[in-house]
Amino acid sequence: MWLISIILLLFIEVLTFLILKEHLSGRSKNIYYLSLSINFFLSIWFWFMLIKVALFRGFFDEPAHITAIMNQMGLVCGIIFPRIVLIVLHYLGKLLKLRKGGYIPWLTRTGFIIATLISFAVASATFHGRYNLKKENVVLRINELSPGLDGFKIVQISDLHLSSFYKHDSFLKEIVDTINACRPDIIINTGDFITFGWREFNSFDTILSKEKSRYGNFAVLGNHDMGTYFPGATEADMQAIINKVDTMMTASGYRVLNNESVMLDIRGSKLEITGIRTSGRHFQITESDPLKALLPNDTADFKILLSHDPNQWDRDVVGRTDINLTFAGHTHGMQMGIVTNKFRWSPAQYFYSRWNGLYSKTGQYIYVNRGLGVLAVPFRIWMPPEITVLTLISG
Repeated sequence: MWLISIILLLFIEVLTFLILKEHLSGRSKNIYYLSLSINFFLSIWFWFMLIKVALFRGFFDEPAHITAIMNQMGLVCGIIFPRIVLIVLHYLGKLLKLRKGGYIPWLTRTGFIIATLISFAVASATFHGRYNLKKENVVLRINELSPGLDGFKIVQISDLHLSSFYKHDSFLKEIVDTINACRPDIIINTGDFITFGWREFNSFDTILSKEKSRYGNFAVLGNHDMGTYFPGATEADMQAIINKVDTMMTASGYRVLNNESVMLDIRGSKLEITGIRTSGRHFQITESDPLKALLPNDTADFKILLSHDPNQWDRDVVGRTDINLTFAGHTHGMQMGIVTNKFRWSPAQYFYSRWNGLYSKTGQYIYVNRGLGVLAVPFRIWMPPEITVLTLISG
């Protein structure tokens, strides 16, 4: 597989050089040599990262390695894919002029323009978009809300994928400072602290432990926290990852809810918080049963569920439980789309009917957070990382 990939990449390199030579060599020498220089620099950058990943010999889940893999995929999106677009359009022009010879210049120019726009979008989303932190303020009006919960403020974060913050401690500190400035009553985290293994935690538990709330911080395990994606992991290996992640989540200041509930007394009102585990891979995600995690014979005035995967809400929560409000994450908004006050779109909506924001059905609610970290690629294209501040108000 590696050999085939190398051959294809070298083929793309050669074709890109030939296009630059054919289309630009007869024009301004300055533009021609500048283009060659930029192309050469990008190639060196890509091959350096490829070799760095291929020669790595440490633990797979070391933050530096996960970051290198992610950056390599970013370079594929920002360098290799645009080159493929250029190659396809240029040689389509040559194919259409096969009898007369030559190529169609406007098709090649279109290829250059599209390739440049893709590269710019990826670069902007990598160096700015993934750090363009947004705070979503949500007011949820509840009829007959227990008086003690009127004005109750919940801060939700999700999908940290902590290797995303490798060498970016300051951004994680900014997130924690923003959370604390909200003066939340509780902080909840709906999972995916890691991507592959527990080493990605690095020393970030010391930063996360500075998150402060009035009544406590609560978290659940997402499917990535279960060790499912660690290459070659046995059942014993995955259980070891779960145990280690659970311990480090606790060290980060969270009460980890493993298919269980806690009851809080909020100014005389009873608030039940339930958390369930999510495991598996796409498209075989499995979730624990929220009914089995609820407290028996409880008398809660309001019930909150932490469930990593939003698809579970319609299937296991609505109409099947008396849970008032569910929090989920998982989707990342596919790290690509459009988010405005009046319009939201993402490819995520074709996989998740509830992919970001507040949804309601028959008097029950779910809020889906689009996450803080990045997964697979190191960018967010118009899909900024999110801190949710949801306030309960008597309606």
